[in-house]
Amino acid sequence: QVRLVESGGGSVQAGGSLTLSCAAGGYTASRYCMGWFRQAPGKEREGLATIDTSGGATYADSVKGRFTISKDIAKTTLFLQMNSLKPEDTAMYYCAAEPYSTCVGRWSYWGRGTQVTVSS
Repeated sequence: QVRLVESGGGSVQAGGSLTLSCAAGGYTASRYCMGWFRQAPGKEREGLATIDTSGGATYADSVKGRFTISKDIAKTTLFLQMNSLKPEDTAMYYCAAEPYSTCVGRWSYWGRGTQVTVSS
């Protein structure tokens, strides 16, 4: 069974940084495509970044250059380093995984989320 548990959210001022973690129990991060998503109140869920089993990463335009996705395979942990945060980055952040080596958009597993709040 795949278990994803996010942590690292919190409150930060605009321009600040946070690093989110996603502990991936029950499997190894080296075998699954993984990604980060967010959802703000009243808005649709937004895909932010993905990383495949080869380490290839993609980013949404809204976070490109500010956020970095990475993973520690030995610890089966996914990370999202977030810099230059803006108030519009305020949302619940989720990690997800799909059982494919490349990312095809069939996200089968989700964490419960961690809240990020950015104040101006």
